[in-house]
Amino acid sequence: MFEELSQKLELVFKKLRGQGKITEANIAESLREVRRVLLDADVNYKVVKQFIDDVQRRAVGKEVLQSITPGQLIIKIIHDEVIKLLGTSRAEIRFSPTPPTVILVAGLQGSGKTTFSAKLANFLKGKGHFPLLVAADTHRPAAIDQLEILGKEIQVPVVVDREHGAVEIAVGSIDHARKSARDVVIIDSAGRLHVDEEMMREVETIKAKVAPHEILFVVDSMTGQDAVNSAKAFHDRLDFDGIVLTKLDGDTRGGAALSICAVVNKPIKFIGVGEKLDALEAFYPDRMASRILGMGDVVTLVEKVQQQVDEQKARTLEEKFRKAQFTFEDFFDQLQEIKKMGPLQQVLGIIPGMNRLPSNMEIGDDALVHVEAIIQSMTREERQKPHIISGERRRRIARGSGTSVQEVNKVLKQFDEMQKMMKKFSKGKIPQALRGMQLPV
Repeated sequence: MFEELSQKLELVFKKLRGQGKITEANIAESLREVRRVLLDADVNYKVVKQFIDDVQRRAVGKEVLQSITPGQLIIKIIHDEVIKLLGTSRAEIRFSPTPPTVILVAGLQGSGKTTFSAKLANFLKGKGHFPLLVAADTHRPAAIDQLEILGKEIQVPVVVDREHGAVEIAVGSIDHARKSARDVVIIDSAGRLHVDEEMMREVETIKAKVAPHEILFVVDSMTGQDAVNSAKAFHDRLDFDGIVLTKLDGDTRGGAALSICAVVNKPIKFIGVGEKLDALEAFYPDRMASRILGMGDVVTLVEKVQQQVDEQKARTLEEKFRKAQFTFEDFFDQLQEIKKMGPLQQVLGIIPGMNRLPSNMEIGDDALVHVEAIIQSMTREERQKPHIISGERRRRIARGSGTSVQEVNKVLKQFDEMQKMMKKFSKGKIPQALRGMQLPV
């Protein structure tokens, strides 16, 4: 997500860093470039104008003009203003002191509303809550079926009633939650292909009857300015509490994310970053600003690692590093851990500096699949002693993995370099070792 926007901004920043002296003239030139990049990314033009005015007001002051590294300071100002644009700080869900907490999910059809409801239930379940899903989209039977299937997958009960209307179902679900000791009720309301009066009246009635503690508006980030327009229409009628951006893993220019908070003055609370039911992230404006500006997101990366890595395995692996006993079997285990963290391109997107890779460089999950196939085509002895892999063995491995001998040679070469790095690491020569690291692509 935001790859194109990040790469274009990086070109602007590169020019800024190269300036020996920052003047009002080259500040104005740089901000013209930033304005063009943001408009190309489908950011609302009023939001862009205010953003540029705010940056320029800070950038032309003595603070920048007298700075030793003015280019870096302007970049920091832009970073700070992007954070302001995205909502300043993390907005949490407000839980009721008296259970159940009622969360009403609204949005247009096709925005990912039903899937988000299940993702949110799974997310809250992981935080120790006991959620209950409510299928209140009575206008679309497929949405009810979908929520039932998703509920079974994450082992969360779903209230399904095909006899009554959405308002009655929503009201009845509160009592159902109390009786079944469920502390969070997530109501999936009806979606339409466009904002219409019937839908608005129904969701307004649900709001009046159940008095939800949170109303979350789900919006498809790939719809650009249409997402901002529908958000404004819903907000005028519902006064929702937070925004959920879905499909941020898709081919989105990022304009909706950068515009929507400023237009409706409500925070983004969650982002959907994939199709799987665990592909939901809490939204942190500072972390997203760093991603957009190509600075990575180390905190999220560490959190992903902590969620997936087995501590005992990590200690065993560290010991092998120190003794330089890292084998292809260990390498294969590490590939499995990386895959658990999500799509490779998404993981790389939160690593600082990865936006500076060539735009035509393909780094996808296919690369890992080929490496896995090559390792799996080796015998146990070959995985533990790669030095015994002769020319004939390489041809056999290539045939077994459906790859070429050249690809096998590449993996073996990279593994050899990795082992050399481990030896340097065991001797404390970390900086030299890191310079030799390569991705298995």
